[in-house]
Amino acid sequence: MKPIFNSAVFATVLYASTLGSAHADDTRKMTVYKTPWCGCCKVWAEAMEKAGYTVETHDLENLDMTKRQAGVPTSLTACHTAVLGKYVIEGHVPLEAVEKLHKEKPDIRGIGVAGMPQGSLGMGYDPGARYDVMSFTYSKSERPQIFYEAGK
Repeated sequence: MKPIFNSAVFATVLYASTLGSAHADDTRKMTVYKTPWCGCCKVWAEAMEKAGYTVETHDLENLDMTKRQAGVPTSLTACHTAVLGKYVIEGHVPLEAVEKLHKEKPDIRGIGVAGMPQGSLGMGYDPGARYDVMSFTYSKSERPQIFYEAGK
């Protein structure tokens, strides 16, 4: 049976993820939206689980609406979108950047890595691979900024 994307369900999950929680380990719960055939997304989600995050995965045929509702800038779209607390994580973001986001809790909408950089987490992971993790805000007029430089 094909999974059916329900925008109301996604909006509810996204809204609920921004409310916070009284339980400390709830801050390590992540929801990943990916296509069912993408192996690199599965590798990325498994790496997050190994790092101590509780990961719930939703396979969707098309992620365009998910990315729009999550506020991911077109310039940062990648193959999967995750929600961690009030933050959106787009694409093959390295664990170090996710941990930085989790620890610092900046006033941003999320972070992302455009496309599928070789050597990124899920793409033949190489800790020396150089690429930028960008932050983005709620404002469409603000350009993404460098949040973390991988491979440095």
